[in-house]
Amino acid sequence: MNKTLNTLALAVLCAGFTTLANGEEAKEVTPAAQATTPLWAHVPETISPEWGAFFSKKGQGREAPMPAPDDLEAWKAVQAANDKAKEPAADEKAAAFGVSYKESEIAGVPVIEVTPAKLASKDKIAVYTHGGAYVLNSAKAVIESAMFFAAETGLRVIAVNYTLAPHSKWQKTTDEIVNVFKALAEQGFAADDIVLYGDSAGGGLAAGVTLKMRDLGMGMPAALVLWSPWADISETGDTYVTLRDAEPYYTYEYVLGPSALAYADAKDHKNPYVSPVYGDFKKGFPPTLIQGGTKEIFLSNFVRLYQALDQAGQTVKLDIYEGMPHVFVPSLPESAESQAAIAKVADWVTEHLLDD
Repeated sequence: MNKTLNTLALAVLCAGFTTLANGEEAKEVTPAAQATTPLWAHVPETISPEWGAFFSKKGQGREAPMPAPDDLEAWKAVQAANDKAKEPAADEKAAAFGVSYKESEIAGVPVIEVTPAKLASKDKIAVYTHGGAYVLNSAKAVIESAMFFAAETGLRVIAVNYTLAPHSKWQKTTDEIVNVFKALAEQGFAADDIVLYGDSAGGGLAAGVTLKMRDLGMGMPAALVLWSPWADISETGDTYVTLRDAEPYYTYEYVLGPSALAYADAKDHKNPYVSPVYGDFKKGFPPTLIQGGTKEIFLSNFVRLYQALDQAGQTVKLDIYEGMPHVFVPSLPESAESQAAIAKVADWVTEHLLDD
């Protein structure tokens, strides 16, 4: 039971990306104490006051273990408790962002449709694939990301509530997103009428699904927006080592590794539909905006994906923010960093979707 509770604490922490604190103010750090202060608790002077206050809280749960990849019952318990803790806040979030939402289905897949108060276009939409290491969160549990995106871009957002691992492996999960696009096409929304965006695992999923759609001859979204994409679920890349102790949310050993194996067998970890950084982008890919922070173990994922796209001659922008943690953009929407990032998202959407 204690192991389950520890796992749940981490699930609520690392999947929502909205709180790092247990409510206690951190004690003043003296020179003598600095030597023992963990790197993940470092608060740089170069970030906004909002984020400084965020990091000045005492962190928890960074190394609490996740269930074994094949322990379906343990995952069900963790997932249910995680969603139960987060979903009731959806109405409050909708009011804060000035949007409305409704739950429905597309192609048999549950979705949440988020509509801003003022639509920028009735003919263009966004599709959102959420984060949570492929093993955590309903779309409703982290709906603030879709709400922020809708409010700032003026687009109706379809948040896809895809089946979580280990109840679904990557083959089924990517097919669910593909089927949503097929159904949207039947409603009159061609792929190039859509901007696809995702955060964390949802960012990796968005890029992997785009490769799959291209290879199936379906066409591709007009543009991608990727917030802190988990573009390589294998433990490959420099910052998996160099930022291991600076990452405030999780470790690969206790969190990411078990989650990766729940989503895909080890032999599939470098399949481009699973880890899109290994994709062949010379065959084509939409204009892609990648945003993240310098405090992320995934930083190498962003750099490698950017370089793969850029060297293939594709339109891509890498937008990195000083001292920011994983999926920072919707976490503190009023902060200077989040406002700067979402403004660039709105410009990207306007340039590559709305102006076409």
